[in-house]
Amino acid sequence: MDIVVLDGYCLNPGDLDWSKLGELGNLAVYDRTPYNRITERMGEAPVMLTNKCVIDRAIIDTLPNLRYIGELATGYNNIDIAYAASKGITVTNIPAYSTESVVQHVFALILEIFSRAGTHDASVKNGDWVRSKDFCYYNGVSELSGKTIGIIGYGRIGRRVAEVAKAFGLNALAYNKGKTEGAGEGVRLTKTLEELLSQSDIVSLNCPLTAENAGFINKETLKLFKDGSVLINTARGGLINEKYLAEALESGKIRAAGLDVLSKEPPDASNPLLSAPNTVITPHTAWATTEARARLLDIAVANLKAFLDGNPINKVN
Repeated sequence: MDIVVLDGYCLNPGDLDWSKLGELGNLAVYDRTPYNRITERMGEAPVMLTNKCVIDRAIIDTLPNLRYIGELATGYNNIDIAYAASKGITVTNIPAYSTESVVQHVFALILEIFSRAGTHDASVKNGDWVRSKDFCYYNGVSELSGKTIGIIGYGRIGRRVAEVAKAFGLNALAYNKGKTEGAGEGVRLTKTLEELLSQSDIVSLNCPLTAENAGFINKETLKLFKDGSVLINTARGGLINEKYLAEALESGKIRAAGLDVLSKEPPDASNPLLSAPNTVITPHTAWATTEARARLLDIAVANLKAFLDGNPINKVN
């Protein structure tokens, strides 16, 4: 049985081992595969693994032998799962592999905005401390304790963000559409998005991207944010209308934004957030600790093995 990994580099640039996956069949791993070469590289293989390749109706129709698509991520909006199901193709994903890594990154972004360690480090290395007239200097540092974080999306990651937030002395609100109970100790679920946005000093996006919520951080919802609040996004870039966020940063309505994801990755040079003030932007690294990537690969192997044994797990269609 042939197994093809279409875009394996970001998961494993060389520090992990593909051998467990190779034990399940004849393995071919490509670092990256452009859309127009997917069909060629898949050939007659029944098993595909991919992270970001777009697997739409047109691609699926060129692969009559395809029986399994293993998404090498939690999100699977790059795959037409409904059409895959109609063709008898099982699609699986990788849940819960990066919770601790993503939560760590949420607070890395928050701490850079509030404590500005990286900014001050760069300043010192630029000679500013050597030239300083005083024993210290600082720019825009503030405490987290006593402030309120609003968490949009209250699944595994959202709940863990709330737990860590409490250790910093933050008050925690959460919004999970349609749910008002079961938040856990010290966290209050708000009835509306407006309630959360208007009361939060920090808003953290921890929800999946769906057709329903695409671009929901837009001109109108940004007006609901507390003046001078901070926005953190480690979920999906498509949740935010980037033009309007850039305008909110320019005006000061939003004090700062910590972003690990953008609507297009890699972004165009014209993306307005790249030149907006008071941003901390990282290149979609929240998921990518060595430990998280190793867990991901182990789950991918387990998913495929379960499928081959006739008992698929983590099936999304």
